[in-house]
Amino acid sequence: MLTLSVARLRAQLSRVTKLWGRVNIPPMQLERILQKHGFGSRRECRGLIRRDRVAVNGQVCDDPFVELDTEGLVFTVDGVDWPYAEFATLMLHKPAGYECSRKPKHHAGVLELLPIPLRERDVQPIGRLDEDTTGLLLITNDGQLNHQLSSAKRKVPKVYLATTKHPLDQAQIDQLLAGVLLADEYEPISAAAAEIVGEKLLRLTLTEGKYHQVKRMVAAVSNRVEALHREAVGELTLPPDLKPGEWRWLSAADLQKLGYSK
Repeated sequence: MLTLSVARLRAQLSRVTKLWGRVNIPPMQLERILQKHGFGSRRECRGLIRRDRVAVNGQVCDDPFVELDTEGLVFTVDGVDWPYAEFATLMLHKPAGYECSRKPKHHAGVLELLPIPLRERDVQPIGRLDEDTTGLLLITNDGQLNHQLSSAKRKVPKVYLATTKHPLDQAQIDQLLAGVLLADEYEPISAAAAEIVGEKLLRLTLTEGKYHQVKRMVAAVSNRVEALHREAVGELTLPPDLKPGEWRWLSAADLQKLGYSK
């Protein structure tokens, strides 16, 4: 790659900004952008840039102090593309065997599946999935989004696919929809939706996030969960091409499916 002069870089970004009609957002120095995205202290980020390890629009930029328009910006560090993101918000296909904790005790932490720069941005799971539960897990450092999706008042639906030990029947579905009383609860808790999709396969939609809720509700109807997978949160479903252990950024359309907008 060729080194991009500061003047040429600024002119190129200015043309892109005018073409796309973006809102006038204050520019940010490249070293500050890297620091914000978890690449170390400003001094460390400056070193990355000086050693020609950072590129903008496919061309190396060796000036840590160049000011860039952050709207739609994609920069590259060691050949890996990173979109500028005010907050780091993503989805992960959680595999079994990982704890949804920043300080795991008995198993590997789910954040270990993410690149170090993302972990350095203090991201955390929105809610938790048990160590043996797989499926859609949302991760962010956006406190407002975390609160909105975690708040019991919001009643954000979450869809689970549970493999049961015993065959399912309509009586169990009726009980789950009518409500079951769990230990340490004062009122019955009902599923927002429940359907049999296989002899021992149950799709269950919940709007609460109580401890081991799916397993406890299934146990309350005289059955047992053998495996559990989360398919969706709100209207956002786990993409079929996202393999266990893989992650991707949430788009604006994804956030809309979660009912979130600022």
